[in-house]
Amino acid sequence: MTRKVHCVVDNIEIDGLDFPPWPGAAGKRVFNEVGKPAWQRWLIHQTMLINENRISPMNPEHRAFLEKQMMKFLFEGGAEKPPGYVPND
Repeated sequence: MTRKVHCVVDNIEIDGLDFPPWPGAAGKRVFNEVGKPAWQRWLIHQTMLINENRISPMNPEHRAFLEKQMMKFLFEGGAEKPPGYVPND
């Protein structure tokens, strides 16, 4: 049976994640309050941040930056785009 959550990003009842996607309190909050579609949108944004900023998820400083951006994206209505970023629409 699929676990349901009230997704704070999309403001709907929807399928929740299968496991906490991030360590610590941030991961628990995402697990409890974010649905799968919103998480997928974050992963796309995170990939853009990693590629455009040449971030290494293994670097603790870079990982802290990604966590901060994740929390902004999911709980504060948006995260920053890299300087000079132009989407390929």
